[in-house]
Amino acid sequence: MRLSPFRYALALTVVVAFVLATGLVAAQQAPPSWKQGQPKEMESSTLSPIAQPPAPKAPGEIPVDKIKVPSGFKVELWASGINNARVMTWGDRGTLFVSSRVAGNVYAVTDKGGSREVKTIAKGLNLPNGVAFKDGTLYIAEIHRITKMEGIEGKLDSPPEMKVVYETLPKDAPHGWKYLAFGPDGKLYFNIGAPCNICIPPDTHANISRVNPDGTGFEYWAHGVRNSVGFDWHPVTKELYFTTHGRDWLGEDVPSDRLDVAPKKGLHFGYPYCHQGDIPDPQFHSGRACGEFAAPLIKTGPHVAGNGVEFYTGSMFPPEYRNRMFLAQRGSWNRSQKIGFRVMMVTLRQGDVPRYEPFAEGWLQGDQVWGRPVYTRQMKDGSLLISDDYAGAIYRVTYGR
Repeated sequence: MRLSPFRYALALTVVVAFVLATGLVAAQQAPPSWKQGQPKEMESSTLSPIAQPPAPKAPGEIPVDKIKVPSGFKVELWASGINNARVMTWGDRGTLFVSSRVAGNVYAVTDKGGSREVKTIAKGLNLPNGVAFKDGTLYIAEIHRITKMEGIEGKLDSPPEMKVVYETLPKDAPHGWKYLAFGPDGKLYFNIGAPCNICIPPDTHANISRVNPDGTGFEYWAHGVRNSVGFDWHPVTKELYFTTHGRDWLGEDVPSDRLDVAPKKGLHFGYPYCHQGDIPDPQFHSGRACGEFAAPLIKTGPHVAGNGVEFYTGSMFPPEYRNRMFLAQRGSWNRSQKIGFRVMMVTLRQGDVPRYEPFAEGWLQGDQVWGRPVYTRQMKDGSLLISDDYAGAIYRVTYGR
């Protein structure tokens, strides 16, 4: 039977409406990306990522006195009102540039006679986590590109245009945010995370990469790295040390997150085939043995979310702190009893396992979280700044008996 034009148009409208409606329902029912890899027996789990507060805490709402540090050290609130304060980097003139992954902003913090002024120099960006500074230029890493702002410190009130350095990057949102730092070789290093909790990623993902400052010479440095959002180079050996977030939904106490060292280009650190150096993935091991891959330097704990890595090179802290590593842990969500939410300290010891111990803790009170330390940055006087993306604050740690 041949339909009249009117009936044909009506039928077509009904079909289109049905497709759109069912598609919308399917989209609405699609699980969030953090549930990917969750086993069926855990589908009713109430575990979920900790929601970011809608705004930074006011100074009076930040209980700095709860942050505990070793004897002789002191913690103070250095700056506040910085929405989702993340990575920090210093400009040549003493400006502290701070990224904001969730808010999509980049800030400049200046010291005006003991008080800090915060200015927004870029906004509306695509999860801009990584910031680095070199030769008067600020480099910013978004999910899909790296840009630069030349001469920024002289133009804080009227920021220069953002010029593209490198834009051939994956656009996946899961683990797409990047850390950014200049290595001893003058190259710009950054991570490209796995586009999933657990999967066989494309060769373009789950790595640490580098380019020249002008965006040329792209190459992979390390492979099999699920999600590293913090690294630094040893002041003496110049070897690269980095944190790695382990997969979720494998268990309360496994796998452990990692601290790794990549002394040369081309090492593979196991993801997705092997976790924490000794646990084959139950689904994605693909017959690979854990012994094929680089083992972790330290198992830092299950789901602790280690972010910032920084070697201490200052002179304010006691001499034994020199060349120690600070490791900021944002804290767990994929675990019923929360852990992390602290700044750990790693002492490398020749011929022995590294010493791994707390340096600053107290952002977790019982099971209640009031702050999440994410990165550290040493000041010129040797004191240490700690950014807190949950409270929207930066703390300063000093030493003096």
